[in-house]
Amino acid sequence: MMANVADQSTAVDEAFGTWLVKQDGRGGLIGNLATALKADRTFPRAADPEGVRKFMGDRRAGGDDWEALEDAELEWRCY
Repeated sequence: MMANVADQSTAVDEAFGTWLVKQDGRGGLIGNLATALKADRTFPRAADPEGVRKFMGDRRAGGDDWEALEDAELEWRCY
């Protein structure tokens, strides 16, 4: 008789945009980016990384913002 194995994938995937704005107040480049994006009422919180890149590109983001976005995406993928 086989034992039932509980599905361990019960964690809900969080949208990248939502995860990113929750990083405000943490300090560093990611925190700075998160604070700025959280303050923008037009920021698409349900966006995936590509959607956030498009949003930032449309607003002509600076170099530190792009670096922070890359770091945040790596961290989010490991989250």
